[in-house]
Amino acid sequence: MKVLITGASSGIGRDLAREFAKMNYDLVLVSRNIDKLEELKNDLNKKYDIDIDIKIEICDLNFEKNCIELFENNKDIDVLVNNAGFGAFGEFVNIDLNKELNLIKTNITAVHILTKLYLKEMTKKNKGRILNVSSIAGNMPGPLMATYYASKAYVLRLSEGIKEELKRAKSNVKISVLQPGPVDTNFSDVAGVKFNSTALSSQYVAKYTVKQFFKGKFNIIPGFSIKCVKFFSKIIPNNIMAKMCFMVQTRKKT
Repeated sequence: MKVLITGASSGIGRDLAREFAKMNYDLVLVSRNIDKLEELKNDLNKKYDIDIDIKIEICDLNFEKNCIELFENNKDIDVLVNNAGFGAFGEFVNIDLNKELNLIKTNITAVHILTKLYLKEMTKKNKGRILNVSSIAGNMPGPLMATYYASKAYVLRLSEGIKEELKRAKSNVKISVLQPGPVDTNFSDVAGVKFNSTALSSQYVAKYTVKQFFKGKFNIIPGFSIKCVKFFSKIIPNNIMAKMCFMVQTRKKT
């Protein structure tokens, strides 16, 4: 069994790799940071007395051709984890356009390409699993992080649509979507925000996610408080939710 994880060099991706390693899955670890990938590979080989194959793929997912090449070089995958992504904080008119375009390419385009290509391969074999990492942010408007929230909404809605298609086709291929809240990773440094003390550890999120993933859970939401946010996002009008989100976001300024 083999799992491919994008954004595997740190945070949730890194700790998901550790959880899958414990289950004796062969790994394809994808990131732009070769040093951190090598460090993770060495750590897994030393920490776990298991015989698994760990492959490193240095890949910038901002480029469509790289996503396609990644698939072509690693077609035989049982589990795809689309984890790579980042955020950008600030008023929409003030955020650098190039940063936002790179965000869209990583958070949306790369996820779309890899989901499409691997799903086609999995449906041919009628087996396989996909885990798309969205965010609780994908359920609501996001003033001061508008592009990031919108990108995670895309991942969520895409996954929901695919789920229904697979169900109607009676396919054995399964798809899940992870919707975490604040997690203690380097995401905040890249986005330029500061989370409060309620942020969950990436280790907890990864362990919880893998457990729910193999139970066949579609919506994977770590933490009781985030489950409450998901519930209220369905019943509170969007204009009110936008005001609430703005107030929360202003407290995150670094």
